[in-house]
Amino acid sequence: MGRIEINKKNKEEALYHKGFQLFVDKGFVKTTIADIAKAAGLAKGTFYLYFKDKYDLRDKLIARHSGQVLREARTYLAENPVDGFENQILVIVDYILDYLQKNTMVLKFINKNLSWGIFEQAMSSSAPEETEEVYQAFLDMMERGHIRCERPELLLFTVFELVGSTCYSCILYNRPVTMEEYLPYLHESIHKTLEVFASSENDQEG
Repeated sequence: MGRIEINKKNKEEALYHKGFQLFVDKGFVKTTIADIAKAAGLAKGTFYLYFKDKYDLRDKLIARHSGQVLREARTYLAENPVDGFENQILVIVDYILDYLQKNTMVLKFINKNLSWGIFEQAMSSSAPEETEEVYQAFLDMMERGHIRCERPELLLFTVFELVGSTCYSCILYNRPVTMEEYLPYLHESIHKTLEVFASSENDQEG
């Protein structure tokens, strides 16, 4: 990578970093593009070389942070392997919940959009590399587990929509109960979701 490319990348990363800080500290509505550019030490016009508007930056930040959490969860699973697709999903879910309990700033920013941040982005033709990587990893897990699913994107969307929406209130507000109290019900809900969307080849042969 040449000096010009490195300089462009550094500017983009500065906009990502300062945008995230301002969205969390000041709020998305109150944060302007001028605020973000100034905090990054750049001219306002430079912002538009990387993002269409602040909504574009927000959406890409959600995809980035969601992707980071899921990539870390996948790495954890690789280092702590378990058998069976459902068990693998539950390990990933539990890792995500633990991560978000320790990083409530990320949870507040994602704001129940864990699933949207990954799977809507993964379905688009301009999906960031990190979201495509995460989505493909889940498809690989299904293949290795001999799982048949007509709409894998809907299965994964449903699982992580459930995780994102329920953990938000349980972790931040202990409502309707604490995350610890809710976890067994979440696991059972995921089990039922997998039954609706997917089946193993052994099930179908039986």
